[in-house]
Amino acid sequence: MTMATTGAVRLGALARAELTLMGRNKATLSTALVLPTVMTVSMSSVVKDMDLDDTGLTVGSVLLPGALGYVLLFAVYSALVGVFVVRREQLVLKRLRTGELTDQEILAGASFPTVAVGVVQCVLIAVVGSVAMGVAAPRAVWLALLGLVLGMVLMCALAAATAAVTRSAEGAQITITPMLLLSMAGSGLVVPLDVMPDRLASVCELLPLTPVVGMIRTGWTGGVDGYETLGQVATAVAWTVIAVFAVRKWFRWEPRR
Repeated sequence: MTMATTGAVRLGALARAELTLMGRNKATLSTALVLPTVMTVSMSSVVKDMDLDDTGLTVGSVLLPGALGYVLLFAVYSALVGVFVVRREQLVLKRLRTGELTDQEILAGASFPTVAVGVVQCVLIAVVGSVAMGVAAPRAVWLALLGLVLGMVLMCALAAATAAVTRSAEGAQITITPMLLLSMAGSGLVVPLDVMPDRLASVCELLPLTPVVGMIRTGWTGGVDGYETLGQVATAVAWTVIAVFAVRKWFRWEPRR
């Protein structure tokens, strides 16, 4: 077998093992599957009271991309921080590094089940949510898909970076809080940037999840602006590069003391 094939086999074996472990962790699995839907339903009353007349948005076109953003936050980012920290504290990561797996393969293999669950959940929410909320099919499917792909990669990188500064599984509940609060308040999951004051919106555009939600929403509503899309892609990629740099520099493979 070639080196690429061998690496794929190792990665697949690790991903299957992680998927099995995820299936046994009912609490984490339930949170990842249920919380995005619960958050979307709970915020629907807030969105219905917004004045969206001058934005070209509807309640559905605000809630549906927001729901996918919640999947990225809770089903991918939050869950992965816990996975990385628990595997490190259990010395699993340390043992894996003594074998043939590379560091990148270890992190990718640990991420795969969470990302897979997130992808399935996004598809279900997109289909069921579109029908339930009366939202038409995406007018620019490619842009919505691009936003989701960039979002998945970004959330994985940020999760590993957050795990680098997290001392324990209990501490993860604290270290993930800034990302969750900033994203829910300023990335357009609940309040679109279109209804924010211009200065506030300009600041919120720089948050990690904002360009992802923006691409997904524009993918649904249409009206693609090449310059705006390029800026969103650049922002998402920049945050991913920063997160990867942080992981390479500070990620711990052994328990923090």
